[in-house]
Amino acid sequence: MNVKYWLPRSFTILQEGYSARHFSSDIVAGSTVAIIALPLAMAFAIASGVGPEKGLFTAIVAGFIISLLGGSRYQIGGPTGAFVVVLYTVILKHGYDGLLMATFLAGLMLFLMGAFKLGSIIKFIPYPVTVGFTTGIALIIFSSQMKDFFGLPVATMPAEFIEQWKLYSTQLSHINYYALTIGVVSIFLLIKLRHAFPKIPAPIIVIVLSSFMVYVFNLPVETIGSKFGELPSTLPSPQLPSFSFEKIRLVFPDAITIALLGAIESLLSCVVADGMTGDRHHSNKELMAQGAANVASVFFGGIAATGAIARTATNIKSGAYSPISGMIHAIMLLVFMFVFSQLIVLIPLSALAAILVVVAWNMSEFHHFKAIALKSERNDTVVLLITFLLTVLIDLNTGVQTGIMLAGLLFIKRMIDVTGIIDKKDQIRMPFDSADEPYETEDAFAISKKNIPQGVEVYEIDGPFFFGVADRLKNVLNEIAQNPKVFILRMRHVPMVDATGLHALEEFLDLCKNNQTILVLSGVNEHIKLKLKRMKLEEKIGHENITDNIDHALIRANELLKKEPYNALREH
Repeated sequence: MNVKYWLPRSFTILQEGYSARHFSSDIVAGSTVAIIALPLAMAFAIASGVGPEKGLFTAIVAGFIISLLGGSRYQIGGPTGAFVVVLYTVILKHGYDGLLMATFLAGLMLFLMGAFKLGSIIKFIPYPVTVGFTTGIALIIFSSQMKDFFGLPVATMPAEFIEQWKLYSTQLSHINYYALTIGVVSIFLLIKLRHAFPKIPAPIIVIVLSSFMVYVFNLPVETIGSKFGELPSTLPSPQLPSFSFEKIRLVFPDAITIALLGAIESLLSCVVADGMTGDRHHSNKELMAQGAANVASVFFGGIAATGAIARTATNIKSGAYSPISGMIHAIMLLVFMFVFSQLIVLIPLSALAAILVVVAWNMSEFHHFKAIALKSERNDTVVLLITFLLTVLIDLNTGVQTGIMLAGLLFIKRMIDVTGIIDKKDQIRMPFDSADEPYETEDAFAISKKNIPQGVEVYEIDGPFFFGVADRLKNVLNEIAQNPKVFILRMRHVPMVDATGLHALEEFLDLCKNNQTILVLSGVNEHIKLKLKRMKLEEKIGHENITDNIDHALIRANELLKKEPYNALREH
């Protein structure tokens, strides 16, 4: 057994050397993230149907373990918006004990996914499915927050989207205009502060100001204290939840959904962090850490946790050096809870609802949703819309499962449409591999017959560029010892590309730019050129960098090599 393979990133980074300067950077970043995480953890817990303290317990316990044992250098863990819909539904159906059981089972599943090295498989979930259920979740979060945003006197909210709006329509005469004013002003401040002062944690400013106004003017709005009472100032003693086989049977489907969502969200957060920093996460370590964190959260009376994209990005922007910043974030939350528990109860629920409305908009990925719905292939649009509608109108389990099933069926159809009976695997292959020699012997455009200049790398995608191939493209630059000045990607044998392939190509283009590498495409067919134009990728790549064949691509590469690096890059 290779022990080093399973060592958490926090251990390996400490082994590489960790100085007082690094620790100082982690303290600043961890404290900054904790300030932002404080209102979010409580807001997500309340939206999930539990008390705000359970969100804090989760952010402290699970957040610490995810950073301690995880496979990412910068990951911040805790409650997230992705879980709100599922957790609220589980609590309505099975109570909080059922949620603890489902979260415990999901933790075990996540741990086993990592232990059996299934981390890379999670990445193959088609992009339209991911966008469909993410946008659906965002809409449901928005819908669920209208009760507190308008200050409506509703004791229990239904989980179903249609039922929620039927209920709202009967409560229009009971709007609390003080709560509504706080909500609207809070949204205005969140948006304005984010653009005018991006380094200031806008959520904490909003809850401080709104709490002050409610306290000073004694405004008749619902607060954390009026609804949930006093908050504890420390963590509860750990205890084992009650188990029963009947409860396990009932919550098992929900546990699968929590595990799947946790895996997707955490690995997506890791990918975002890698894109921002150039680091590379270890997906299997990360899944094992997520599993351990969710099990520990159950022992301390918390809820489900996963990697939080926005908080992870804030951690990076605040100068984090290592996973210790995530551990400091958890410790600082514990300090805040101990010191400020008497003040936290003054926070108005309408301000927290406003924060979640903005979170829902940010997580909706509306621009990606619109691009796939209006500009992508009909099949991708169908998968997207069905996943979205089923998530909103029925439930997340049905939406995700149906979306993946449809994507699989459409993939089979695509392969039938574009693939002949040829004994050859779809792959991204290196032109200098000796295994390719027989394939190129009779080819007039064989790379072996061309003069490849120094500083130029040539790769070829051989076959359909769909979601099963997209992830491999992202790792190509990591296989090259030294970043090339020009990267030629041959696509002469690519008959089609789906939405996931286009998204991967855009991410690869950004990665090339970050590495001071210019991307040139060769042999792109007219159908794919039309797709690049529709998605505005042609503009990003540069029309002159999309060529008809390898000869033209090499001519373009030579032109770029003759230019000064700054001038060449400035064009793109």
